[in-house]
Amino acid sequence: MSLNVQEWREETVAIVTELLADGSNPDAEYEIEHHFACQNFEQLEKAAVDLFKLGFEVSDAEEMELDDGAAIFCFDATTESKLDVDAIVADIEKMLPILAKYRVDYDGWGTYFQE
Repeated sequence: MSLNVQEWREETVAIVTELLADGSNPDAEYEIEHHFACQNFEQLEKAAVDLFKLGFEVSDAEEMELDDGAAIFCFDATTESKLDVDAIVADIEKMLPILAKYRVDYDGWGTYFQE
């Protein structure tokens, strides 16, 4: 998914709005998981290292098979945060140049409902 920062802001507003409308706790700390994918493992690994250096917790890469049988590698970078649109978008803005540098796709972010 190759959206620009404004489109990611709109997507982030929608996600946060839905979570809060469903009754998720607005004062809780959330684990925000940013998702990445690339067909080239070495490029993915370099992006993961750079994101780790920025302070993100980076998961181990996993290999997945696409519908057409091609292999793709994925990992997540996580942070702890309130459901703050500006903070989440600021993190995305930090990530996008790294992802462009290594040609890694940003596949959005997610989190879990908090009571």
